[in-house]
Amino acid sequence: MSEHDRHAAAEAALGTAAVARARIGTEASQQASRAWWDADADAYHRTHGDFLGADSDAGEFVWCPEGLHEGDVHLLGEVAGRRVLEIGCGSAPCARWLAGQGAEAVGLDLSGGMLARGLAAMERGGPQVPLIQAGAEFLPFADAGFDLACSAFGGVPFVADSARVMREVARVLRPGGRWVFSVNHPMRWIFPDDPGPAGLVATMPYFDRTPYVEVDAAGTPTYVEHHRTIGDRVRELVAAGLVVDDIVEPDWPEWLDREWGQWSPLRGQLFPGTAIFCSHKPR
Repeated sequence: MSEHDRHAAAEAALGTAAVARARIGTEASQQASRAWWDADADAYHRTHGDFLGADSDAGEFVWCPEGLHEGDVHLLGEVAGRRVLEIGCGSAPCARWLAGQGAEAVGLDLSGGMLARGLAAMERGGPQVPLIQAGAEFLPFADAGFDLACSAFGGVPFVADSARVMREVARVLRPGGRWVFSVNHPMRWIFPDDPGPAGLVATMPYFDRTPYVEVDAAGTPTYVEHHRTIGDRVRELVAAGLVVDDIVEPDWPEWLDREWGQWSPLRGQLFPGTAIFCSHKPR
């Protein structure tokens, strides 16, 4: 099934009619993201649920389409006994996996449809974690309440004000706490979302931060993604008072032959598809 076919049901339900590059603020961006992920939740899980462990009782913590697993790379460090916030958790396979490792995990997501999938998975058994419906730009938590925060392709690419997200995460972290998040690698912005040869030809300026927006016939946004450069991400973290420890760019593994949207063995052998930003709050 092509990525276009996978999205067909959500696009039909939302009346997606055109693609635009347009400025879009927090409220409209949130409305589009909530509607999109509610409409696409079932198809998303049919396509990617096994790979992500989303429907398993224990969950899994897969950082990216390259298959990097937290159990192997330990980007969060020791999680047992730590209070961990997952931002943009979807159906919360990462939060559930963390709970299975002894963490006190909390999942947050904008989409009720995605959270419902997580609740259904927990009803079948396995670790139980509280799930909260809210946006990443206004975290509904007290200051210094978490030891760790993470996001595996969660809220960060879909928010209008990612600098605010960094400030909010810094606020809810305890001194010494880590914040690690993965996003589509910023250099991918310049290429079409095509896993084949057409996706190897640069067509968009890297420095154009105008969001990618899909709209219905009335011009209402139905899907949105926001672009930031590598430098933008670093500056947002530093401005929030966080220290950047590493930027991980996962190699495409030899064993992985699946395509995931724009991710594919062809592209993955030539340039990175994911950037994982590792940071911490000073003591």
